[in-house]
Amino acid sequence: MPLAFSASQQLTLPIVDSNDRLATYLSQEDRVVNALLDPQQLVTLGPGHYRYSVTRVQVFQLQIQPIVELRACHQDDRLELEALDCQLEGLGLVDDFQLRLHSWLQPCSIGLEGEASLSVSVSQPSLLKLIPAKVLEATGRSVLAGILLGIRNRVGQQLLADFQDWSGDP
Repeated sequence: MPLAFSASQQLTLPIVDSNDRLATYLSQEDRVVNALLDPQQLVTLGPGHYRYSVTRVQVFQLQIQPIVELRACHQDDRLELEALDCQLEGLGLVDDFQLRLHSWLQPCSIGLEGEASLSVSVSQPSLLKLIPAKVLEATGRSVLAGILLGIRNRVGQQLLADFQDWSGDP
């Protein structure tokens, strides 16, 4: 039986005196994706198409590093980021690993709003067979929530700083 866990994060980021420029900023997919994710871990594969090496995560005795293929798409002032595929380094051969990510950002009346949902389904690794599935799933939810919180913090700091640089605001 596969393990399944998920997490989601919502964002409302007040941006004073600049929301009229947010839609134009969000239309620059490469710039925004580079501000959202660590550029050292990001490879551009083509327009709106990226590979991202997530920071290694320690889960019990295992070190895991997801390599995620992402697609960015801009529509109606809204930037969406979605996982197309994911490889998992660190668990050996895992045939049934699935990662789903869907996130979006858009201007709102007070600044920027968005949401990210991340879910994983995977068979229980043989190294962790003695640990109850409920414990592994709770740990998985915690790990995913930590990843989303890190992205949320980057939006609040790095994306906001990049937007201010781009718009010429101090």
